[in-house]
Amino acid sequence: MHLSRSTRKHILHAFLILMLLPVAVFSHNPPRASAAGFMASWPYKADRLESSQMVVVTTASARSQKGVLSLREKRDGKWITVLSGIPVTLGSGGIGKTKEGDKRTPSGVYPLGEAFGSAASPDGLNIPYTTTGSNDYWIDDSASAEYNQRVTYTGDPDKRWSSYERLLHPLYKYAIVLKYNEDPIIPGKGSAIFLHVWKGAGQPTAGCIAMSESNLLKLMKLLDASLSPAIAIGTAD
Repeated sequence: MHLSRSTRKHILHAFLILMLLPVAVFSHNPPRASAAGFMASWPYKADRLESSQMVVVTTASARSQKGVLSLREKRDGKWITVLSGIPVTLGSGGIGKTKEGDKRTPSGVYPLGEAFGSAASPDGLNIPYTTTGSNDYWIDDSASAEYNQRVTYTGDPDKRWSSYERLLHPLYKYAIVLKYNEDPIIPGKGSAIFLHVWKGAGQPTAGCIAMSESNLLKLMKLLDASLSPAIAIGTAD
């Protein structure tokens, strides 16, 4: 059977439409995302860290400068809340830290490190505590081999580092280290992230998580090193 050039052209055109139709339909009906939300995913990440005690910080959005803190413990395979409703302030840039100086609080799940402070160790702590003085610093000079580490140094810090945190500071009367950017330490990714005493309600931080002194002490006394405490930070689902 002989087909004219015009007929062959129409058949080819119809064939191409049929071939592309499923693609067009699929593109207008994308599959729903399968990733779990923050509140559903942090318990899984806690298990990965072998943590059975989690500080959970939720915010209204990634740009929020404040949030709410709770403490959960895994008992008999179930997570229960042992402390809740603690108001906290966050970085002035919100959450989702990516680099030094972006004024954002890290999002995600991280182990908690030691506690420290310029005050004497509170009674009843079950986590390590170091009393800091005028020779104690946390280094945020990304060119230094001591970047994102606590250092005790008796010399002139300005001659050794271009940037550092003095740990003898009213906001660090009590503090807990977030083990952010520690394994490995990546220069410029961010440093000196702590839970510490706030300047005041509603006043954001440079990237840390801050709360009232009384609430911080309450939290510190509930943490237990034997439970491998960690922290989860994210937006409320």
